[in-house]
Formats: sequence, C-alpha cells, structure tokens
Amino acid sequence: MKVFLFLIVLGAASAGGWFYYQRSRAQEPDAGYRTAAVQRETIVQEIRATGTVEPIKEVEVGTQVNGRILQLYVDYNSIVTTNQIIALIDPAVYEATHAKDRAQLKSNQANVAQMAAKLSFAEKDLVRKTELAARNMLSKAELDAALAERDALAAQLKVAEAAVEQSQASVKLSKTNLDYCTIRSPVNGVVIARNVDEGQTVVSSMNAQQLYQIATDLSRIQVSASVPEADVGLIRTNQPVSFTVDAYRDTFRGTVRQIRLAATTVQNVVTYPVIVEADNPGEKLFPGMTANIAIEVARTENAQLVPAAALRFNPTNLVSDIQGPKIWLLCTNGVPEALGVKLGISDGTRHAIAAPDGLEGREVVLGLKTNGGTAPSGPKNPFMPTPPGGAQSRTARRAMR
Repeated sequence: MKVFLFLIVLGAASAGGWFYYQRSRAQEPDAGYRTAAVQRETIVQEIRATGTVEPIKEVEVGTQVNGRILQLYVDYNSIVTTNQIIALIDPAVYEATHAKDRAQLKSNQANVAQMAAKLSFAEKDLVRKTELAARNMLSKAELDAALAERDALAAQLKVAEAAVEQSQASVKLSKTNLDYCTIRSPVNGVVIARNVDEGQTVVSSMNAQQLYQIATDLSRIQVSASVPEADVGLIRTNQPVSFTVDAYRDTFRGTVRQIRLAATTVQNVVTYPVIVEADNPGEKLFPGMTANIAIEVARTENAQLVPAAALRFNPTNLVSDIQGPKIWLLCTNGVPEALGVKLGISDGTRHAIAAPDGLEGREVVLGLKTNGGTAPSGPKNPFMPTPPGGAQSRTARRAMR
C-alpha cells in the first residue's frame, strides 16, 4: 500500500513539473531576426599579398681574375662611393706578365727599326743598279735580284709592324688584368653582403665570382610581391599601397611601379610579380624583410554599406521571385521583405549597394536569433556542441523548416 501511494505522489509531481515546463516555454519571448542598419561610409577594396623588401638597385661586385685576396677594405654596412677601392687581389703574376709583354713590345719595335733601315738601304742599292743597267754595265739578273731584295724587305717590315701591334694589344690586356686586381666600387651605396675573406683564393671562370653585394641609396626601397592571377587583373601602376613589416608597428605607404609578366607556377597556382616603390624613412626597412601589402584597387565615397552576411541570408520559409543579388529588409510588422540590389565594391566584410538609393538607416536582416544568443544564417557545424539554453525560438524553427 505504501508503495502504491509513493508511485501516485511521484506521478503527480512529474505531471506538475511537465506542466510548469510547458507553461514557461510558452511565455518565452520570440527572439526574431538579427539585423543591422544600412550605413553610409567610405569603402576601400584591397588586394592583399606578401612580398620581400629589396633595394631598388643592387650591384654584385665580382672578380675577373684569379688570385688570393690580399686585403679587404670594406665590410658589412660600409658606405662606399664610386671607384673607391674595396679589395685587392695578389697582383704578382699579372705584374710579371705585364712586364714580359712590355719587353716583347720593345723588341718588336726595335725589329721594325731594323727592317726599315734594311729596306732603305735596299731601295738605294736598287736605284744605283738601275742606273748601271741603263748603261749596260749590269746584267738583268743582278737588277732583278736587287728588286726582289727590296720587295722582300718591304714585306718583312710589314710583318714587323704587325708584330708591334700584336704586342701593344698584349700589353693592354695584361695591364687590364693587372688593374682588375684592384677591386673598385661601381656605384655609391652600402655593402649588404660580403662573400670572401682575406687570404681566400678566388677563381674566375665562366662567371665572375661574387665578392660583395652593394645596394644603392636605401632611402627608397621596393617590395616584390607575388599576386595570384585571379587578382592581378585589377592592379594598375601608380595605385596606392600600404604595407607593414613584423619589425615595426608602423604602416608604410608606396605605389605600384610595375606589374611584371614573368609568371611563376607553384602547385598549380599562377602568380605574377608586382613591384611596389616606397620611401624608407630613417632607413628602418632592411633588405629581406617580409612585407604584408594591401593594394587599393577601388574606393567609393559615401557608399551605402551592408554586412556581407546580409547577402548570404536566404530563409526557407519566405519566397521571392527576385533573381540575382538581393537583401532582406525588415518591415515594420517584423516580416522580412526581399529587395533586389546592384552591388558595388566589397572590402571582404561589407558590400556597397550601388542601387537602389535611399536605404540609409533601414534594417537589413543578417540571420536568425535564438533565445540563448544569435545563430548565423549559414550552415551549422555538426561537430559544434549546443550551448545550454540555446533552444531555437518559434520564428527560427518556422524559418528552418
């Protein structure tokens, strides 16, 4: 009997609890829709990319001769000027070669003088023998021999003169190689890299071995960024660019100088180099820094702006015959009404409404509300746990059927 009474009391308590729960749910307020007001502001469309800070002009200083580095006159971060001596290669071998070529030149010049003297004597001898032959005092054979001797000496003189010219070229070449032992800076700038040490032997083969890397004036720099082919069509020269680097919190300004056609394909993604020129105040930007750039490709002043979520909202319980982009405006009776729009530019989070005009201040629907908070209008993540008290309102449930 006691057990029976206990079960009756337990059933009555359960029924009372269920009645109270249903009554409290019936009294919950209807949360409705999430909305935002249409605003008028300036909107900027940007293309973002990552690039590298580089000097506008960078010169690699190499060597055209072989030898041991005797002395380095500059180091990292050294300021250099045009024709300043920055390194010296052991010139002993090239000095000896130059001395030998100069001696050979003098020998060939002496040979020319000797051939000229012999030719002069042969010409005089030919004149005398010609006079004797005219008097029948000399045979024709002797006259022909004198003529041949004169012609042979004239030819030998030309050979000697050619040898002098060849020796002059050899002297010039050996002098040039000797001068190459003294490495000079070709530009005004700052040394950003040094690739050799004193005592190291450098060998110049097909390509000159690089000794230094010199950047010109770093008061202006350039950023080389890779832009995907989907975005490069919107970029034009002289467009304003802002960028940041990890080393500073400052924002730097520049302009697009060049859009290069040298495409690069990495994992089926085609990118194009975009060169941005900018001032370098205080020379704070160093070559090699990573820059995060934003290229301004479009700007609209005093535009009607709506959040991007307003264009994604698509209720299933409301029907609209509008084709193309549309937004849902919340009417005074609390029911959304579709409105076809012509879109302008976007900054990724907001869209500009080009037409119709006069929407400023109107409430545009972004999604559905819940009693426990807001719910986005997009698809729900099935792996996201449901928060306590997050039961949907009657309006939300009707819209999701």
